[in-house]
Amino acid sequence: MKKSLLLSMALMGVFTVLKAQEKKELDREAIMDMCGCYEITFKYTETFAPEIDYEKKLDYTAKALELALPIIDEENKISIQHLLVIHDSTIIKHWRQDWLYENQEVFHYDKDNNWTFSTLPADAVKGQWTQKVYQVDDSPRYSGSATWVHYDGKHYWENTSDSPLPRREYSKRSDYNVMKRGNRQEITSYGWVHEQDNDKIIREEGAEDVLLAQEKGMNIYTKIADEKCKIAQEWWAQHKDFWANARASWDKVYNRQGDLTLLKSVDKKPLFMHFYELEKANAKKKEISKTIEKFITEKTSKNAEGK
Repeated sequence: MKKSLLLSMALMGVFTVLKAQEKKELDREAIMDMCGCYEITFKYTETFAPEIDYEKKLDYTAKALELALPIIDEENKISIQHLLVIHDSTIIKHWRQDWLYENQEVFHYDKDNNWTFSTLPADAVKGQWTQKVYQVDDSPRYSGSATWVHYDGKHYWENTSDSPLPRREYSKRSDYNVMKRGNRQEITSYGWVHEQDNDKIIREEGAEDVLLAQEKGMNIYTKIADEKCKIAQEWWAQHKDFWANARASWDKVYNRQGDLTLLKSVDKKPLFMHFYELEKANAKKKEISKTIEKFITEKTSKNAEGK
């Protein structure tokens, strides 16, 4: 009887491991399905504001052609680099998303260009994937951990995380300073959708968050022939070494303990403009790290303005 019970428990353990491995492979397949050449439609509309005198902002709609390249494909890490194709001739390095399996180290946006780094309990991230999103210069944007869901023919991942203002509003608005992003990535028959339910938040030290407005966003990625993005593939082949050095330089920063606060500008230029110059010169890790270090400062609102 005892041997039979032990055998049953052993078989249950093996079955559990096999199911977890099967689930992980489905997760990896869904993440990799976000790679390819896409026509994208961006749509955002403000839906609600608690104050009756709030003036709803105009809807935002845009279109783009973008290549999403898998630049790292490992068992527990997938990194996807997005490249914008402008007028079929110009390439702009866009955002990057890293996916890490059962990752415990995350960063969260606070405010005033400050990110807090923390370690999650191992049991809290079991079976989950962390999505880490980076800006065009590979500086941090937001991250969060959640479980990929595969059910009833649907494949999606959902998480809520604070972030800086989106670029479509970063230089146009100062009435809020934090966006609480409700992110849903869902794989579809035609590509994938990044659906968002966002809160536009006013955050001040020592005070409760104030909701300014809510927003609905739909970024619709429709997969098209890879040839449409051939110029982006060729561009990346020429620039990938520089950006590998950039990621290595940033990794040293991300491995530090405690918060990270970045200046908004140095020498009257934001970080991404410094990176344009570094990329043009094909700078090495030492020079890239030196530039990044100029932007790292103490956590104060005054310093975050830069010089």
